[in-house]
Amino acid sequence: MKTQQRDILVPLLDLRALHRAIREEIDQAIARVVEAQAFVLGEEVRLFEEAIAARLGAAHAIGVASGSDALLLSLLASGVGPGDEVVTTPFTFFATAGAIARLGARPVFVDIEPGSWNLDPDRVLAALGPRTRAIVPVHLYGRVARMEAWLDEARARGVAVVEDAAQAIDARRGGRAAGTIGTFGCLSFFPSKNLGAFGDGGLILTNDPDKATRVRRLRTHGGEKMYRHDEVGMNSRLDAIQAAVLRAKLPSLDGWTEARRAIADRYRALFAEAGLSDVVRPAEDDPEGRHVYHQFTIRAARRDDLRVFLESAGVGTAVYYPVPLHLQPCFGHLGHQAGDFPEAERACREVLSLPISPTLTAEQQHIVVDRIRAFYS
Repeated sequence: MKTQQRDILVPLLDLRALHRAIREEIDQAIARVVEAQAFVLGEEVRLFEEAIAARLGAAHAIGVASGSDALLLSLLASGVGPGDEVVTTPFTFFATAGAIARLGARPVFVDIEPGSWNLDPDRVLAALGPRTRAIVPVHLYGRVARMEAWLDEARARGVAVVEDAAQAIDARRGGRAAGTIGTFGCLSFFPSKNLGAFGDGGLILTNDPDKATRVRRLRTHGGEKMYRHDEVGMNSRLDAIQAAVLRAKLPSLDGWTEARRAIADRYRALFAEAGLSDVVRPAEDDPEGRHVYHQFTIRAARRDDLRVFLESAGVGTAVYYPVPLHLQPCFGHLGHQAGDFPEAERACREVLSLPISPTLTAEQQHIVVDRIRAFYS
């Protein structure tokens, strides 16, 4: 006997609702590209790169095929290669460490802070060694990592800082946008991101003109001119249709971000009213910056049971991420064991992301929190 599928009362993310509000602008943008019949790089990509660079305060923006490629190309342009070490977090999406490994370098994992879920700054300093070529901080869930404690030391040692800002477009710390603080900043435009394309897409930010030139060369098989290849690069170019869609969406980003921030504030207030502090710890805001809440994540007792309960009640959730990178089978050769990074491992057992779409209503939020209260009653 088949289990009856329950209606989804509160989806994790409602992309259809976001699209409906700007359908006409997007249709016009796509039609413009089709009419021009220029589908790879070109004017649409250039205009989008200029718009993002101006908005975020970067000197250069280079569109690439995905956020994963943005990381790989940034590390490649930083000179990372076999035998090098790259410091990063074990609590992130696989692409962060995957890009390091693909270049033959060794990921050096550092544990996270329990409050922000980002790299512990003091542990970053302790992890720097003679083979460290780069540091990859991840601005997880939309909150900029604290980099002040080790940034100057990294620069003094000639260590590149490649910010993984895939989840943090227009997040701020110290008045600076995520992705503009280090050597490179990497953005993703996967459809579920705060600024999402109609497929894969990514972008690299930098303030160094020479590094920008090299990345542009690397994204087109290592050549600036047709059939001349100064080095071995790859094919990683942003499609013109994706750039046009993103440029059409860009004016809405401020409103979407403020909606996410308001939703996060309301969640915290509702959890406080519900008296769930002994079993649920909601995401903290950043007192020194601008959190953009790509995800609204809680720590929850009996997380897996709660998730099953919410699914049966029609509430969408997700676990980002259930397995820390140091315990992934492909990194077994690094020799890590359970217990090596206790905060990351605890986060993997406890985190649960709740609906945070900019179109989420107050009524839907009440449903989410009421269902969580019912589970713990």
